[in-house]
Amino acid sequence: MSFKMPPITDTQNGDVRKVGFELEFTGLTLEQALEPLCSILGGQVEQRSAVEFGVRTDNLGTFNIELDWDFLKRKAKSAWQKDDGHELVDILHQAALPVVPLEIVSPPIPLDQLEPLNQLIPALRKAGAKGTEDSLIAAFGVHINPELPDLTAATINNYLKAFALLQWWLVDAHDVDPTRRLSPYIALYPEAYVKTLLNDNSADMDHLFESYLTHNPTRNRALDLLPLLAEIDADRVRQVVGDPKIKARPTFHYRLPDCRIEDAGWDLTKSWDLWCVVERLAADPQAIEILAMRFLKSERPLIGVDRKVWVKEISQWLNDQGWV
Repeated sequence: MSFKMPPITDTQNGDVRKVGFELEFTGLTLEQALEPLCSILGGQVEQRSAVEFGVRTDNLGTFNIELDWDFLKRKAKSAWQKDDGHELVDILHQAALPVVPLEIVSPPIPLDQLEPLNQLIPALRKAGAKGTEDSLIAAFGVHINPELPDLTAATINNYLKAFALLQWWLVDAHDVDPTRRLSPYIALYPEAYVKTLLNDNSADMDHLFESYLTHNPTRNRALDLLPLLAEIDADRVRQVVGDPKIKARPTFHYRLPDCRIEDAGWDLTKSWDLWCVVERLAADPQAIEILAMRFLKSERPLIGVDRKVWVKEISQWLNDQGWV
């Protein structure tokens, strides 16, 4: 399957927009995962520690692959630099493999150069990679980091409103695994924030910061805006959220999709194409206004908007538009 293109494919500077992907899975050692990564994408392996590698490709940039456990990564890096402590790192590494995911992090890739990623998925699957459904306790997912067309408050607000209107529908459309639905890592925007957002017609960056950080002072959101806000004003973000994992970049951090790499026929287009529904709505301010009015009018005293009713309504609307 080919990756769908969003309505706006270029940045305000005329460059093709870029997107990065993060893929979490188990079933393979780092060395086993490196084999398909190198065979499909080519490139040179750079070992950084026992649990972190890079694969530098000529055309797409450097892919990072690691065991996604910060404590172990710190221990492994120290052992690698000091040439000491390797035995402890090896014990922790072996203990972590069944429950801690490997993570492949792609560089930002232009939208018109994404196809090699879909060659990588079946190669990893053939090697034995397992995703979300393989663990009852681990919430493995796919993270999508799409670059914005521009960093104006108006554009960011349009994306926020589009996602807020679609978030309940997206959970169903992605068929998010119950384990991940219950995890704190992909919490949806609270309804109080959604109502505040949809009632706000300003395009003021200060107000955007204040409103978002008041209602969402955490990385644990299905659509995490903190990397983007840190790109614009890192000090303001860190005054509210001191998490060192926040990395400034001109992208959203979309964390909702499962990793279904073990399923035949699954690839990254399944996750990306649903994100593109957000892209289409974000590019249509008139549609946002119409749907926002419908959402706000459907609120019931004390109990808010009926989720099932809204999902049914938004599903019908999307079908009527031919977007799904």
